[in-house]
Amino acid sequence: MSVSFWIKAICPARAGILALAALVMYGWGVLSASAAEKPAAIPEEILAVVFPGAHRVDPFTGQPPAAPVYRNDEVVGYLFSTLATVGTVGYSGKPIDIVAGIDLDAVITGAFLLKHNEPILVIGVSHRDLADFVGGFTGIPLGVRVEEKEAPAPGFPDAIAGATVSSAVIRDGIVRAGRVVARSRGLLGGGQSGVRLDRETFASAGWNDLVGDGSVVHRRVSQGDVVEAFEGSGVDLSLDKPDAVFIDLYAGLVSPPRVGQNLLGKAAFNRLAIGMGIEDQAIVIAANGLYSFKGTGFIRSGRFDRVQIVQGEKTIPLTKAGYRNVETLHADGAPELRETGVFVIPGDSGFDPLKPWRVDLLVSRDGPEGKLVQRFFSIDYALPERYRLGTPETAVEEEAAPVAAPLWQEIWKARWGRIVVVSLILLVLSAILVFQDSLASTPRLHRRIRLGFLAVTLLWIGWYAGGQLSVVNVLTFSHSLMGDFQWEFFLLDPVIFLLWGYVAVTLLFWGRGVFCGWLCPFGALQELLSEGARKLKVPQVSIPFALHERLWPIKYVIFLGLFAVSLHSTNLAFMGAEVEPFKTAILLKFMRHWPFVLYAVALLAAGLFIERFYCRYLCPLGAALAIPARIRMFEWLKRRPQCGRECGICAQRCPVQAIHPSGAINPNECIHCLGCQKLYFDDAICPPLAALRKRRERRQALAAGHAVSAEKP
Repeated sequence: MSVSFWIKAICPARAGILALAALVMYGWGVLSASAAEKPAAIPEEILAVVFPGAHRVDPFTGQPPAAPVYRNDEVVGYLFSTLATVGTVGYSGKPIDIVAGIDLDAVITGAFLLKHNEPILVIGVSHRDLADFVGGFTGIPLGVRVEEKEAPAPGFPDAIAGATVSSAVIRDGIVRAGRVVARSRGLLGGGQSGVRLDRETFASAGWNDLVGDGSVVHRRVSQGDVVEAFEGSGVDLSLDKPDAVFIDLYAGLVSPPRVGQNLLGKAAFNRLAIGMGIEDQAIVIAANGLYSFKGTGFIRSGRFDRVQIVQGEKTIPLTKAGYRNVETLHADGAPELRETGVFVIPGDSGFDPLKPWRVDLLVSRDGPEGKLVQRFFSIDYALPERYRLGTPETAVEEEAAPVAAPLWQEIWKARWGRIVVVSLILLVLSAILVFQDSLASTPRLHRRIRLGFLAVTLLWIGWYAGGQLSVVNVLTFSHSLMGDFQWEFFLLDPVIFLLWGYVAVTLLFWGRGVFCGWLCPFGALQELLSEGARKLKVPQVSIPFALHERLWPIKYVIFLGLFAVSLHSTNLAFMGAEVEPFKTAILLKFMRHWPFVLYAVALLAAGLFIERFYCRYLCPLGAALAIPARIRMFEWLKRRPQCGRECGICAQRCPVQAIHPSGAINPNECIHCLGCQKLYFDDAICPPLAALRKRRERRQALAAGHAVSAEKP
């Protein structure tokens, strides 16, 4: 079910008809993720939004496909589809399609969100929010640098509240596709009248294809080659295998999509492209063998001292600022390489991708009398003709934008404060878990720390930082594993990423209770409200255990149902995930349509009488976490042989009834609040401890009596 369905349902009829008309005329099956497929004609209603004042628009033509826009029979700009141009993929791993326009000055004239599958936007975000955000790109020149900041750059629209990740994905799609179209039409330098680099055309190619046609060049340097190069210098290399590999070196220009997208993968290549200036170029260097071309000096100095680019009389250093580490090359048949890096070369460096260049590999060794002896091993590169477009005339030069890091890195830099705070919170929680026995044996301290930590979880992690995990994250991650998995999508929100990483580790050590009992903002809200209800003498309802154990499986049924539905339609599953009140109560702070607010308030109200009612019986996220938590490595919660046989106090006082009448703790239901551990160490409540204390007191009393008798004459 598409976003237009929900736009029509919750917005004025005119907006719904417009969105529905767009889908019908544009066609569900017309667009695919392939950039080679041309979109259908744009309806007049959308044309008025994306290019106001246009009189007519021609069909989509060219590569990438774009539709010329006319005013008084004169071309004044172009329309493009982000899906057809760069294959925009969102946080959910599914396509996003935005229709936008640019004028002849490469300025965005308007944008319209046509189709998406973003989980945070499927429901709960109004049409006005979407229209205001997407339309907010009007008037932005494509030559500006795109950088993630806590406050948006001047001219850029504010991110959608509660959907910052999806906002960043939409922003990147518009800017990246707009640049590709503008560059191909000569609006950003290298016009159609001059020879320019083809930065738009993509075609599938394997590793052997790229190496065979010169897109990637290779040189093998043996240990014998190195010994020969240093011969007569007095350097003792200790290389006794002349035929063995010293380094297998590969290099290539990855700015053309046929090279970059095949080597890096679509998502990584798009992130690289959006983070580069208009005239910046990117080069890949990869190697196997004994010698590392990266070395370690760049960590301290910020400059790679073993490798450089040389073009004519220019020597271009490679810096840490322009470096992107690459773990694996995606091209079919690519070998497993020891190290791979992509280096962004600024446009103002004077580097011309159309002219030959070379990579110089520097090998240094200590020579006689401590003098440094250096030798160069070069690998030459000439751009294959297939990546040249146009006729041999002078291209228009534009001012290059500065180098920008990949989107997720910019987000992490901009939100370093949040990252530090959440890391400190997780460090404190780790100390609580490791030293839980000491904390539980001091009931008053435990109570203060627990209530204080829950308040921080609710106020800072939840309402301020938006760190509420959801079953939507689980479904998205599962489908990413089944499709084109990219870590970058999950790195776009550092708070969520850190929380999920911590939860994954604690699942192995403590089980699901660490998240449910300490890090879930909605769970914290329930428990704090329940604490207040008990102080106000609100009667607490005790569910018979026989009924309780027949109700808690409901949440597992909900989770399995959502997962099954997601295999058919992720949109339907995300709508079903509204069984979670997290978005309403935490992310949107109850600022939502009244049915959602009423549902969340009803669950919280039920929790006033039955503590953590939602957690016990309805939470699909708790069910999802309980399944892998069965493999936890340790049993941290202590029990006594008398538990369940001679005493049932812990079972009666457990806030979520996770303790069976037999005395066993059900780890699938436990929230690790340590309440039972307080009782375990309390010799005034725990019967075995109380009996030991009384015997000890009697012995002390008898000993004192004997001492008094001995003192009497």
